[in-house]
Amino acid sequence: MAKNNNNNNGKMSREQAGQKGGETVSNKYDTEHFQEIGQKGGKTTSQNHDQDFYQEIGKKGGQTVSDKYDSEHFQEIGQQGGEAVSDKYDTEHFQEIGQKGGEATSDKYDTEHFQEIGQKGGETTSDKYDTEHFQEIGQKGGETTSDKYGEDHYEEIGKKGGRNSRRNNNNS
Repeated sequence: MAKNNNNNNGKMSREQAGQKGGETVSNKYDTEHFQEIGQKGGKTTSQNHDQDFYQEIGKKGGQTVSDKYDSEHFQEIGQQGGEAVSDKYDTEHFQEIGQKGGEATSDKYDTEHFQEIGQKGGETTSDKYDTEHFQEIGQKGGETTSDKYGEDHYEEIGKKGGRNSRRNNNNS
């Protein structure tokens, strides 16, 4: 504990008294007690304040944290959080929530929205990378598909492509 402040004639400062009181209470009660009173306090606070209150204090808290840490800190904690979640759940869980999210998004937006964001994404990616990059990823994708499906797959899609190409050329 901090030493007594000589300016208070041997008496504890307010900070020292608060620390001593906090330690006494902490030693007296267990975790369950603090969880219970925290829950009661949270419930009371939520009954006394509206959504704007929580948005405002959330904004202030977020700004304070943002001012305190750099982007590297947030990358590290994001990485740790992602790893913790990945360790906790299996692939099926992520497929399920991805499916739900995809369906919710699909219900919310029309085809035009997806065309627009696809166009923007394509243009951004095209501006960011050169032809060599696309050749490399195309090569990797082709090799991965070949390893996964074999020659028969390419023969089958080649036949389909050939038929569709002939049809399209005849209609032109």
